[in-house]
Parts: sequence; structure tokens; C-alpha cells
Amino acid sequence: MTRPPATCNTCQANRVAWVKPRVDYCYDCLPGGPFAPPPCRRCGSRKYFSQGLCERCHPGGPLYLGSCRGCLAWGVYRQHCWLCWSCRWWQGHYPLGECTYCGRHTRIGELQACRLCVQQAWLLREPGRALDLPHATRHGQQLFFANMQMQRRTPRRKPESDTRLKTDGFTPTGWQDVPLFDMPPDPEIVKQRALAADSELLRYCKDIVAEHAAKHGWSKRQTNDVIASLRLVHVLQSTPGAKIRATEVLQLPRYDGNINSTLDVLAAAGLLIDDRPSPVERYFAGKADGLPEPMKTQLQVWLAVMLKGSVTPPRQRARDPLTTRLHITGITPIVQAWAAAGHRSLAEITPEQARAALPKTGAQRNFAEYGLRSLFTTLKARKLIFSNPTRGMPATPVNSTIPLPLDTEAIRDALNSPDPAIALAVALIAFHALTRKQLVELHLTDIVDGRLSLEGRVIPLADPVRVRLTAWLDHRARTWPGSINPHLFVTRCSAPRLTPVGDQFPWTKTRLRPQALREDRILQEIHATGGDVRRICDLFGLSVESALRYARTLNHPDLEAAHAPVSGTRDHE
Repeated sequence: MTRPPATCNTCQANRVAWVKPRVDYCYDCLPGGPFAPPPCRRCGSRKYFSQGLCERCHPGGPLYLGSCRGCLAWGVYRQHCWLCWSCRWWQGHYPLGECTYCGRHTRIGELQACRLCVQQAWLLREPGRALDLPHATRHGQQLFFANMQMQRRTPRRKPESDTRLKTDGFTPTGWQDVPLFDMPPDPEIVKQRALAADSELLRYCKDIVAEHAAKHGWSKRQTNDVIASLRLVHVLQSTPGAKIRATEVLQLPRYDGNINSTLDVLAAAGLLIDDRPSPVERYFAGKADGLPEPMKTQLQVWLAVMLKGSVTPPRQRARDPLTTRLHITGITPIVQAWAAAGHRSLAEITPEQARAALPKTGAQRNFAEYGLRSLFTTLKARKLIFSNPTRGMPATPVNSTIPLPLDTEAIRDALNSPDPAIALAVALIAFHALTRKQLVELHLTDIVDGRLSLEGRVIPLADPVRVRLTAWLDHRARTWPGSINPHLFVTRCSAPRLTPVGDQFPWTKTRLRPQALREDRILQEIHATGGDVRRICDLFGLSVESALRYARTLNHPDLEAAHAPVSGTRDHE
């Protein structure tokens, strides 16, 4: 094939007008121009390319037709590197080699045959029988047009006589080879080795992938991505045939691999060693970096007790990870300041230093007080320090905030959003004051006959909520018809799995925040009922202390005008 002509010296975008005689400019950039290019001298097209021909007729044009380099099918373009769509997929999934049946040097599939021979075997395959490649290719191959093979709409059960290798079970290696040093491999070499990777573990996982994909409604592309990712993990393994660590799977993005779905398959196959640090542990590692070793060891002991609890005296229950994160946020600046002042151990801290290090006011002071009290109490109980410097330290009262109403027009716009997920999420909070956590954890089975069962309460859904619920369920059924995720809200990432959506879904697409929207709903109810604390406790599942926070707004001068006494629920419609 003729190579494409050079680009214009001026615009560096269009091709030169002529090669013989040589012209270094396109018609738009010719001196004295621009000039209108002539029509193609072969087909008359106005899409001029070079040498008097258009982009379809010129042998170097991007739309010039030719044969596929992989399967020899006719009808591929130069701009697609002379590959049909199927061979483009083979290019990234199979290695180069010699075809067993035609002898060509090309991409070789699992049956040790090129795509042309495999297509010939499919053409002559009898119903209910496996592919017979030697018989199908002994008289040659029938060529065909590119990108015209029919795709099967429904998966068919593989015949028992299929020639592909199968395995009924797999026993991983019971030992692990510890590498002497860590050196990141070359991504290109890893990708090339992954194309030819084959082992008993991969064949076993391939059956698990097929079952998992059929159960969770995976697309063909996602299934192929997971199979390719498993090959990459196999190449990266330090001990072939052993169980796979989750930290090894986390390296896949640098090799264009898939993380979440690959972890799901390995967990389903019983081959996953989950050694991933939790988000709180990663947050702590970033904050504790650079601290002296004795101080860092003491903090790690405290963190382990907070996250996992302690079954040995003195016993302690594990705390919520969010509470631990708040404690870390409060104590980290103080501990870093002590380390900068020359302290190497928390046993050196005196009560005067602990009190002097606290912020003056605000939420940071509360975080620091509770964090230091938890830290030193745990270390003293485990005899890692001599005395507790926070003993007898008075607690600063937590500053309570005043809930404020939102703009009704903004809520109305969100309720009428074209995105059904936003409309339903806003409706559930605006009418029934759900929390962000409750919204994320809602299951499809929690709503029956227009009633929401939530933490022991049965809530009749308002009519506007039912309308938006129907719209969302219809959208979900159309978009992810094969998803078995039990949660009410799903996304493109969570639909093929059983995990809930993230905490920020779908609030990144709207200016409203769920906590402010919930406060607006409760605030409206307390003003509509004249301060009936018992009613909002029963209606929204609040404690008496939380309900009193809203009741204190009744006499607030800025809120009396904003909330005129009305009966029932605010109509955001």
C-alpha cells in the first residue's frame, strides 16, 4: 500500500495538494490562496485528499478499503490499521504465533488457530457438535466481508464434547515465595506475557468468571476485561498457583486492568487474600508518617484497639471507623507538634502540655479533647505510659448549630430533575427526612405496597415520592435489566455487583446536601405542629435531645417569618 502523503508545512493538518509535481502546501495554504480543491478525478467526490484523489480513492487515504491483516476479510479502512473489529479484539487478548492449521504468523487463539481458521470451523460446524478445525481447514478457507458476522443474542450451553480445557476444581499452592526486593516490572512486557498466560488457576477462574457474569448480568466487554485482568495478576504473582493478594490486584490500573470485578471473582473462587488496609488505616498512615518510632508504635496500638476492640482485660469494644477518623483528625496536629518539639514518646507528655496543646475554641477543640482522652486512656490501660495526662481534664461543651431552612425553589427544581435518581433521592429526604446512610442502604424489598420499612418503622410514602419511585425503577430496569443488586439505588459500577452506591451518589449532580435537606424537612414539621417534640420523634426516629434542637428554633426571630404555620407536610410540588 502507498504511504500517506506528507502534511502541509503551514497548517500541519491537511495533506499536501500534490506529490508529483511536489507541492508542500494544501489548497488552503497555497501562496496566493486559499483555493478551492478540485473534485476527485476518479469518483467526483468533493472530499479532496491529495494527488487529485479523495480520501476514499487515494491509496494513502484514511478511508481507503483493503483486507484485514488478521483474518484477510475485505472491507477495512486504513485509519483502523487494516483490522476488522473482531481482529482488533484479538490484538489485545491473544499472542503472536504460528497457526497450527494454515501456518500463518498472526494472533493465535485458545485452540492454537488463527481467527480465519476458527471462522471457517464455525461456518462448517454441525449443530450440537464441537469445532472440528482439521476437517474444516483441510481444503482451505472461505474469505468473507469484514464486520458482518452475526452475534448470538443469548448465550448457548457449551456442548460436552467441547475441545477447550476444563477443570472441576483447583487447589492453590500452600506456600508463598517472598521476593527479596520490590521492583516494578515493565508494563509492556507484562501485557505481552499476559496474552500468552495459561495455567490451571486461570482455567479454573475462567469458569468462575462465566458463572459470575451470568449471575450478575455482566456485559461481554466486562467479562473479557476480568479475564484479561486475571492473566495480568497471574503474570505479576511472585508465587504462581498460590492465592492472590488484594494488594497485587490493586496494581492492575497501571496495566489497564480491572480491580473491583476481579476482586469479586477471586473472592467467589476462594482465592483472595484480602490484605487491603481500611480507609481509616490509610488515613492514619498518611498522618503518622514522619513521627518518631516509639510514638508511632503507641499510636498504632491505640488504632488497633479502636478498630478491632480488645478481648483481653481491659476489654473494649471496637469503635465506629468514622469516630476513629475524627479522633485522628483531632490529635494528629498536636502529636506532630510534640514530635517537632523533640518528644519521642507519648509517655513524656505532662497534663500541662496536654491542656496547652488544645485549640482555643470550635469543633477542633472537641475533636482534640475526645481524641486525646481516648488515646491516653488506652495507652495507660495497656501500661505503655506511666500516667494519663488527660485525667480530670474538663470537657468543653459542644457548640450546637441552628438548623436553617432551604430555598423552596431549589428543592422544587431538584424534585423535577430529569435524572430519576436525583428526583427520587431528593423526594425521599424532602418528604420523609431520611439520612444519607439510610438512603444508601435502602433495599428493594424495603418498599412494599407503597410503604417503606425502615429501622422498625413503617412509613407510608407520599404520592410525589411514589411517582418518582416508579420512574426510577423503570429507568433501572431498562438500563440494568440483568442486575441482581438488592439495593434501591445502583450505578454503572455497583449494578454488576452487590455493593451499595457511594455516599456522594447522586449529590454530586445537585447543589443540595442531604443533611441540610433533612433539617429543612424536620424544621418545617416542628413549625407546622407548634413544637410537638413527641410527634417528630415518632415521625422521623429522632431522640429527644435531637428533637429539642429543632424545637428551640420556634422563637427565633429569623425563622418565624420563614415558616408560616401550615397543616401537614410541605408541598414541594
